[in-house]
Amino acid sequence: MSQKVIPVTAEHNPDTDVACREIDKQERSLLGKVIDRFADHCRARSLFILHYCTGCGAIELPPTITSRFDSERLGIQPMVTPRQADILLITGYLSTKTLKRVILTYEQMQGPKYVIGMGSCTINGGMYWNSYATVKRLQEYLPVDLYIAGCMPRPEAIQQGFLQLIKQIDRGEGNAWQDYYRRYDQYLGNQQALFGPDWHTPTDVIAEAKHYNMLGEHTEGEHTALLEKFASAYVTNAKTNTALQYQE
Repeated sequence: MSQKVIPVTAEHNPDTDVACREIDKQERSLLGKVIDRFADHCRARSLFILHYCTGCGAIELPPTITSRFDSERLGIQPMVTPRQADILLITGYLSTKTLKRVILTYEQMQGPKYVIGMGSCTINGGMYWNSYATVKRLQEYLPVDLYIAGCMPRPEAIQQGFLQLIKQIDRGEGNAWQDYYRRYDQYLGNQQALFGPDWHTPTDVIAEAKHYNMLGEHTEGEHTALLEKFASAYVTNAKTNTALQYQE
């Protein structure tokens, strides 16, 4: 039986034609889906939680995390820095001043990232619904993956919320964080309406949207244009101040 020999020429190299072939779009998409589903499955079972304790919900967290209910057996454990956290847990009412810190914290988290609103205060203001100083709907300023209703919810309810989020991530449905990049101009507009037109954070969200390949039709708009305006004014003022210092 003769063995078929593939000639090696400038036009044909058997060592590279197979190994370095171009993968068509459909095959690449299928491979990406398989890898993404596997990553979601692993990610759902190892979640670091950053609890932003803004109200009385904080008192329900120690029994949830410690030995009695032991949320770590679900793969969920506390984290002390946003850059290593997967879940941002808001545990009570948010004042206008506090919301600024929450947004800054959220923007420092790396994607994929998830937000859980814990307690009625994050849904409709709770018992502070008629206060001018509190935020009534968290989802207008940040994408929220899950709400846990109650005033305050018990540890059992909190763990059920964690389990629900785990199922969403495992099914590949925990994608609310992508909405922040694709509709950033709308979120920023709501933030500016609350904090003022010169509101901004150090995070370049538009650059992150490009990095994650999530630059959408509504990422940029009239509100993000204000960021460029104030950034230019900041650079001009900095140069002027520097020049004045040298003159002195």
